[in-house]
Amino acid sequence: MTDPLLAISPLDGRYADKTGHLSQYFSEAALMRYRLLVEIEWFIYLIDEVKLGGTASLKPTELNILRSIYEQFDLVDGKRVKAIEADTNHDVKALEYFVAEKVKGGPLEKYISFLHFGCTSEDINNLSYACMIRDFLARELVPVISGLVQEIYSMAGKYKAVPMLARTHGQPASPTTVGKELINVVARLEHELSMLSSCCLMGKMNGAVGNYNAHSVAYPKVDWIEVSKKFVQDLGLKFNSYTTQIEPHDCFADIFDAVKRLNNIVLDFDKDIWQYISLGYFGQKAVGKEVGSSTMPHKVNPIDFENSEGNLGVANSLFEHFSSKLPISRLQRDLSDSTVLRNVGSAFAYSILAYKSTMKGLSKCEVNKKVIQADLEDRWELLAEPIQMVMRKNLMSDSYEKLKELTRGKEGITKVVIQKFIKNLKISADDKKVLLALTPEKYVGLAEKLVSEYKLEVAVGGCEGDCGSCSCCG
Repeated sequence: MTDPLLAISPLDGRYADKTGHLSQYFSEAALMRYRLLVEIEWFIYLIDEVKLGGTASLKPTELNILRSIYEQFDLVDGKRVKAIEADTNHDVKALEYFVAEKVKGGPLEKYISFLHFGCTSEDINNLSYACMIRDFLARELVPVISGLVQEIYSMAGKYKAVPMLARTHGQPASPTTVGKELINVVARLEHELSMLSSCCLMGKMNGAVGNYNAHSVAYPKVDWIEVSKKFVQDLGLKFNSYTTQIEPHDCFADIFDAVKRLNNIVLDFDKDIWQYISLGYFGQKAVGKEVGSSTMPHKVNPIDFENSEGNLGVANSLFEHFSSKLPISRLQRDLSDSTVLRNVGSAFAYSILAYKSTMKGLSKCEVNKKVIQADLEDRWELLAEPIQMVMRKNLMSDSYEKLKELTRGKEGITKVVIQKFIKNLKISADDKKVLLALTPEKYVGLAEKLVSEYKLEVAVGGCEGDCGSCSCCG
């Protein structure tokens, strides 16, 4: 294996310790393994379940031999496939020949002609990529992003009652709480996780142009549409009945767009936390031998959030291209999708890398209550909003304009100024009492209640075929 220092992509170099395990889904060897799974399971299915004429049910030992080809597929096997491909100049055909080599001379040799039966390469490819993405989402992406959601949710509960100056347009606005701002992010991420889980991965197994042409000539009495549908569904995918040579990848675009939206939320969060750190609202734990600056010894930089932001940008650039490119193919087939699909793993890996960076950054963050309080306690102009609202309640005209005249663009708006204005108002005694008791720190509305009432769900899983309940299948 190439030394990480010589890798072209940082995913395989600088970040290999964080993303290297994803090669089990997205490396060329992994793609070979997924293709072999589809090839061999289709072969078994035709003989054991469809019972094509000229075949007999496979023995348990024969099934073990076949399935071991993809279950025990290793780097040596991968190199053999590449050697065959050097002659065929065709990656899928090389795998067919590889399987034929494996069974040659044994009890299964008599059925070699049923390998890749009725298949075009895209029958194998579309199902392989769908299974690959399905496994990655379930085993890697959803658990990692769910972990991030859990972390933010935990912080929201911890800081739900910590008042904080809000900023709209970068300017002081009605106060909120630290926890409420965090729970907003949780709600957004959970919604997008739910949207992602509703995306269906689709597949087809219908031949060179999607019409079962060769199938129906060889075995005209077989219900090939039903046969193909059951096989695709048995793989945990939704069957697409209408395709050209390729499954049109619309379902992939749905998934890429859903992950891109997740990434945008995390990116937005990264930027906000970065800003809060800049304001001093969050302090960062200094770590041992870490250096923040090569010249300024005091620096503790928010590099984890910056790294996350940058990697999410790379991921989303790729996802945008995938979503716009992959559903488009000239006439019944062109090959431009093939090289694009080989890069899917990079976009997902940059996403995983970013989520982990954000979590690492959060683990170093501590709320600095003194700074937050100091920034809020003298902001008496913020009470202009509730004062004019109570004035409206008491049917006072020009309430907004009067508060605007008192506070807008003015300096030195103190407690004395605000309370003097309140005392001179002709409003009910109860309302006046409420306003006089109000401070910037107490003016947080129902923020704490909103955090306390949020029920964490963390949507997981997804469609596993004709589920009948998600937006695609329902």
